[in-house]
Amino acid sequence: KNQQVSQVVARLEMGSLWEEFNRLGTEMIVTKAGRRMFPTFQVKLTGLDPLADYVLLMDFIPLDDKRYRYAFHSSSWLAAGRADPAAPGRVHFHPDSPAKGAQWMRQIVSFDKLKLTNNLLDDNGHIILNSMHRYQPRFHVVFVDPRRDSERFAHQNFKTFSFPETQFMAVTAYQNHRITQLKIASNPFAKGFRDGDPEP
Repeated sequence: KNQQVSQVVARLEMGSLWEEFNRLGTEMIVTKAGRRMFPTFQVKLTGLDPLADYVLLMDFIPLDDKRYRYAFHSSSWLAAGRADPAAPGRVHFHPDSPAKGAQWMRQIVSFDKLKLTNNLLDDNGHIILNSMHRYQPRFHVVFVDPRRDSERFAHQNFKTFSFPETQFMAVTAYQNHRITQLKIASNPFAKGFRDGDPEP
């Protein structure tokens, strides 16, 4: 790997919250219009060249070739046959890309604009996923190589990170009520769903 990326370290933010969800079996809602992820995917970066330009992006890969269904009596996911044909593999570029390494390292990098959809014909650039399938988000740091023939070095100019605790099941409605409870309890934007909250 190019020295501009070989030293890069990405640390997942809110790791303990991700782990809490992961223990229950994280579910992420996909809608036709696109829905933001919660927890939000956020990382703290170190080891970038402060003066070099980097593009940051994410993609989502299927974890296996199965589709699932939720068994309410046992509160567990069961394989329910082969996966649907994979949705178009899209990437989501962080809107601040490209930017200098110094800028990326200055604050937490948050992918809060990223939305998940199940609309195969989506033209908003959202990430298209199949409901009832499991996914692993991946995060990529790409060094913007100023060399004229940079495409020759493309395979050396990026570093990929994936955090197992961020795996999730794409759903159109939460299946596990404990996931619903945890989302409401920990998501600042879910205030409207909390019982007995005094009006703001």
